[in-house]
Amino acid sequence: MPIDKSIDYSRVTPKLRTLSKRCVRNDTIDPKLYERYHVNRGLRDLNGNGVLTGLTEISDIVAFKNVNGKKVPCDGKLYYRGVDVEQIVQGFMSEHRFGFEETVYLLLFGRLPGESQLEDFKAQLTHYRSLPTNFVRDVIMKAPCADMMNMLARSVLTLYGYDSAATDNSIPNVLRQCIQLISLFPVLSVYGYQSYSHYVLDNSLYIHNPQPGLSTAENILYMLRPDSQYTDLEARILDLALVLHAEHGGGNNSTFTMHVVTSSGTDTYSAVAAALGSLKGPKHGGANIKVVQMFEDMKRVLPDWDDEDAVRAHLKKLLNKEAFDKAGLIYGMGHAVYSLSDPRANVFKHFVEKLAAAKGREAEYRLYSAVERLAPQVIAEERRIYKGVAANIDFYSGFVYSMLDLPLELYTPIFAISRIAGWSAHRIEELINGGKIIRPSYKAVAPQRKYVPISQRK
Repeated sequence: MPIDKSIDYSRVTPKLRTLSKRCVRNDTIDPKLYERYHVNRGLRDLNGNGVLTGLTEISDIVAFKNVNGKKVPCDGKLYYRGVDVEQIVQGFMSEHRFGFEETVYLLLFGRLPGESQLEDFKAQLTHYRSLPTNFVRDVIMKAPCADMMNMLARSVLTLYGYDSAATDNSIPNVLRQCIQLISLFPVLSVYGYQSYSHYVLDNSLYIHNPQPGLSTAENILYMLRPDSQYTDLEARILDLALVLHAEHGGGNNSTFTMHVVTSSGTDTYSAVAAALGSLKGPKHGGANIKVVQMFEDMKRVLPDWDDEDAVRAHLKKLLNKEAFDKAGLIYGMGHAVYSLSDPRANVFKHFVEKLAAAKGREAEYRLYSAVERLAPQVIAEERRIYKGVAANIDFYSGFVYSMLDLPLELYTPIFAISRIAGWSAHRIEELINGGKIIRPSYKAVAPQRKYVPISQRK
């Protein structure tokens, strides 16, 4: 049946508002029950530590060290397949190479590639970086969407119909599907935005074919910009962002979603779409958008960005729900695991300063640096905290994307373009080692009641 366009399907009727109050009344659980039954809300204990639910060889996050039998906070470390990410970055940066492709190889296959292996793998990525005939016209252009993550998820699910072996979960076939999606995510994301920009925002339409000789980061900028022009520094910092976002342990929300959905035995496209839905959330992949919006508001209300007393006062207002979105948060500060520092933010910061100088945005960089330094002090003064607070990767990534002139709509898809590498590695790991469906337990706390005939109900 066709949709009746005369009806506003997005309208919440008075009847629905009344029923929603019933939902709130009947679905609210007494917080004390979580303590009584020792429930680890969010799969985290009372100290904020993640509940151990699995094993992985893909990456490791270190935020504490053992000193005389006690956990002591330390500077954060991130390892991909046992290799320190900081060393990975230093390696390809010192040799003036792009690093994302070899990082993907490392995550998928467990070891860093040799020169010939890396070239062969790049050729594989290039081979799969082509969409089916008329896919852009029939799928992306005909239904533009303001949310690029939803557009990306829809495109991924649609690709299922073009795959004659879509439900084959053998490792060779899943590897093929994963490499194909890794190759296509930049194309799907950029084309999705171009469709939205043209049909909704009424801008000119640009569809540039990806170029075989370019890296993933270069192709993103090449396809996105009207003139396809970019500087070497821009491409290398975007490449660095992709490397630092590629993987972050099995316990982050979207990767755990990948494990959970994969354990049900479903196909690759459905599992990836589920992970995309998780990453989209503002508490996960959408966090850097909040950081940028918070700073835009800060720049607007602070007359002197170098006045640290004014910056400190504004940070207190943020925590006291008196500024920006009144959520009581300083976005980009703190992390569920890291305590003293996020190694990704530390690596990123040095290159952010170079880009800010090249773009003439040193004043903004100084503001970011001031907030990074002052926010932990203010949070310690205003909040009870059980571990240290430091800037996370989202704190600087949004600023970088704004300096690269990336549209806000693509901030989270850029995260997805990177994290599909880690998701793919975890899907393969789950298929090889899982076996059982992941099924956490929930304690039922509703009282049992007798069935009441409809004629006797109030």
